[in-house]
Amino acid sequence: MKVMRKIIEIDEDLCDGCGQCVPGCAEGALDIVDGKARMVSETFCDGLGACLGECPTGALRIVEREAEDFDEEAVEAFLKEKEKQPEISPDKPFQCPSTRLQTFIPPAPGAQRPRTNSALTHWPVQINLVPPTAPFLKGAHLLVAADCVPVAYANFHQDFLQGKVLMIGCPKFDDVPEYIQKFTDIFNTVDIKKITVVVMEVPCCSGLPAIIRKAMDASGKAIPLEEVVIGTQGEILKNG
Repeated sequence: MKVMRKIIEIDEDLCDGCGQCVPGCAEGALDIVDGKARMVSETFCDGLGACLGECPTGALRIVEREAEDFDEEAVEAFLKEKEKQPEISPDKPFQCPSTRLQTFIPPAPGAQRPRTNSALTHWPVQINLVPPTAPFLKGAHLLVAADCVPVAYANFHQDFLQGKVLMIGCPKFDDVPEYIQKFTDIFNTVDIKKITVVVMEVPCCSGLPAIIRKAMDASGKAIPLEEVVIGTQGEILKNG
């Protein structure tokens, strides 16, 4: 629910992406995305401004405007999930992109695209590394793919990834109960509008759609589900 309250505002022209404000926010409301400080979620910002003194360029300030109300429970869930991720050296807080949430902002019309053929809109993509509170999950069409699929299917970005949020993994080598719990937590935390599961024709891949169904059952959510099966030579064997 939106209320009139104090909240952090970021001047992108002044922000140089140094990242010093990120650890200064105890609630985890700030992150560096595309080289600039961004608000992870309005609900994570308490508006107290503890991060202001960490910014060397003066890019942060407190304003009063209509914003989503501060949600302490959501912050606690977000921070607990972050604690499960590998620790990063404090003097190099962003040395490993796998442990840092990123949302890729589309370039302005006419601007040069840094990823000409890539439809990827976020990072990380591994199932184990995506927290249920990741902002890019909200209202998403979720694409859950076996990690062999992008290698076997040549047009993966163009035919499957466009307009979707990607999560990849392997039900044979990873922890299946952990996967079920991760998707259950996601379905309980954010509204997913649709799920497309893309797997290989090999038997072990059949566990991935089953994981999604078990997570939906556990969360009590009925989400439209589409299944696609790819052959080992890259052909589509099933779609629907």
